[in-house]
Amino acid sequence: MEGTAIPAAAPLAEPIRDDALFRATRRRRVLSRLLAHGALLLGVLIVAFPIYMTIVGSTHDAGTIGRGDVPLLPGAHALENYATAWNEGGGRTHTTPASTMLVNSLIMAVAIAVGKIAISILSAYAVVFFSFPGRMLAFWAIFITLMLPVEVRIIPTFQVIVDLQLGNTWPGLVIPLIASATATLLFRQFFLTIPDEFVEAAKIDGAGPLRFLKDVVLPLSLTNIAALFVILFIYGWNQYLWPLLIINDRSMETIVVGLSKMIGRGDSQNEWNTIMATAVLALLPPVLVVALMQRWFVRGLTETEK
Repeated sequence: MEGTAIPAAAPLAEPIRDDALFRATRRRRVLSRLLAHGALLLGVLIVAFPIYMTIVGSTHDAGTIGRGDVPLLPGAHALENYATAWNEGGGRTHTTPASTMLVNSLIMAVAIAVGKIAISILSAYAVVFFSFPGRMLAFWAIFITLMLPVEVRIIPTFQVIVDLQLGNTWPGLVIPLIASATATLLFRQFFLTIPDEFVEAAKIDGAGPLRFLKDVVLPLSLTNIAALFVILFIYGWNQYLWPLLIINDRSMETIVVGLSKMIGRGDSQNEWNTIMATAVLALLPPVLVVALMQRWFVRGLTETEK
């Protein structure tokens, strides 16, 4: 009706916030974060403290460590200990320098990683993109080898290498370790995600299997290859049992085997300062590989779309 005033809308009631409940919830969240960070910090300290003590021990003289009196701060013998380990070797006998063992371990680790990746890519590529009788049988035959690591088949593998006269050789050291069912499985699962349109487009362009592998499959697999390289490099670097069995020549000794031989048995006096210096040197290559390839490693493990 004209002239009739429209009553104003009633003001909305302000939201009522229970300050006590809000503060209690906030305290619980802060406490949970503190507990989580405290647990993580404790775990880091448990893992890192022995490494720190090894680094500190490598900077003191043999007498200090021999008395069991290892300080928490670095000493003044770092250059001397590392020079001795690098040029002469650690332990009582100084038989194999750490420089030689590091080169041997580097060659073995790189050869194992590259060999595993190359064989796994080709086997997974054949299983996914080729149709042939017994394709799945071949895949499951590869997959079953996961249950048969080198440690399980060590005796027949060693006998084969001896019969082929490959002892104390790089092929005998590397070849038995380069087959990888795990890498084959991972590459196969990734290759299955490549759209069929890519295959059809490659056929229309006249690309053969090798060109499709080189121009399409490998570029899409770079992050997976990088992630697997990090894992397989560390796997090859840490090998102990097989190099211990197959290598008798000290000039081909790896750093992991050499470290175990530096430690004397019985009442023999060990030069722990040079042994710890050698252990620190053995840590550096895997740490550098992980640090330099960390971005690729994370992308290879987390990316789902290429």
